[in-house]
Amino acid sequence: MAAQRRIGLVILVVLAGLVVGSLLGELFGSLLPAGNARELITRGPMIGLMPPATLDLRFLALTFGLSLKVNLVGVVGVVLAILALRRL
Repeated sequence: MAAQRRIGLVILVVLAGLVVGSLLGELFGSLLPAGNARELITRGPMIGLMPPATLDLRFLALTFGLSLKVNLVGVVGVVLAILALRRL
């Protein structure tokens, strides 16, 4: 049970680092003037279901979708989150 809790904590910390890092990347990118530095910080791949998947059962339609935009600062956020987790 403790191993499952540990894996869940690692996944939660990595996702939190990715979200916070990506948000900071977008914020820093909006503050920078247009150019190479802004592109480096804000540009990144979109990972997920595109277009979203739809399950139509005639009486109920469900749409599933998930996408993540990963940028450079998001990756730095993940690394910092993992380092912080190792110190706990």
